[in-house]
Amino acid sequence: MDLGVVGGLIIALGAILGANMLEGGTVGSLFNVSATLIILGGTVGATAVSVGLEEMRRLPLYFRWAILKQEAGEGELVETLVRLAQKARREGLLALEEDAQKLEDPFMRRGLQLVVDGADPEMVESVLVTEAELEKERVSAGATLFETAGGFAPTMGIIGTVMGLVHVLSNLEDPDELGPAIAVAFLATLWGILTANILWLPMANKLKGVAKQKAHLRQMILEGIISIQKGDNPGVLRDKLSAFLGGEAASPSRGAKAEEKPGEAPVAAEVGG
Repeated sequence: MDLGVVGGLIIALGAILGANMLEGGTVGSLFNVSATLIILGGTVGATAVSVGLEEMRRLPLYFRWAILKQEAGEGELVETLVRLAQKARREGLLALEEDAQKLEDPFMRRGLQLVVDGADPEMVESVLVTEAELEKERVSAGATLFETAGGFAPTMGIIGTVMGLVHVLSNLEDPDELGPAIAVAFLATLWGILTANILWLPMANKLKGVAKQKAHLRQMILEGIISIQKGDNPGVLRDKLSAFLGGEAASPSRGAKAEEKPGEAPVAAEVGG
């Protein structure tokens, strides 16, 4: 789980509720069933009109992508690729078939399996580039959905407030009830703006970051897989992948002499899905 996302949501919501309590309000005073129905129902409905029901069905998946950490670290990824390159140099590409089946990352598993199956480098690169682009488009579609919802939520809040004020103005017989009724009416605007700026738009920005991170890691994997297929020296591969890390991936095991010692047991690292 990405603690930044969960922690950020807790901090933002906690600050708003805490400030409300400091001003003498209560948590219950900020909640209203009709306002919630208008904001959530109206936002989801308007978003569904914009992106389609098929895309709305993926909403739980997009939330999961935003909240859960799905990728291994860059350093861990480098070590995995270097380990595979070392084994390929010692035992040949066919020896990597068992390793390919154990990889949790489907993108890396797919690429390594193509190499083991004897696909030519051009085909391997074409397949992986296509899969990376499609994955980026899927994540970007989630960001677009959240952005769309973030645009509709404040408007739905205004609609809810106007409806509440219409109801208030149609019942002016009891002046003592006007204040509380107007306050309830404005809750819709509050929650429309709040959900847009605490939930929908931050989730959209998060998925944009996820898409960028995935593209970066997929490029690393692509470079590594092609290098393994070409039989590049693992030390050279480590140096090549260091460019993705700002040159900080060097380790004591780098270099051709270090990696080709007989019986050497390279450090293993698996990639998370």
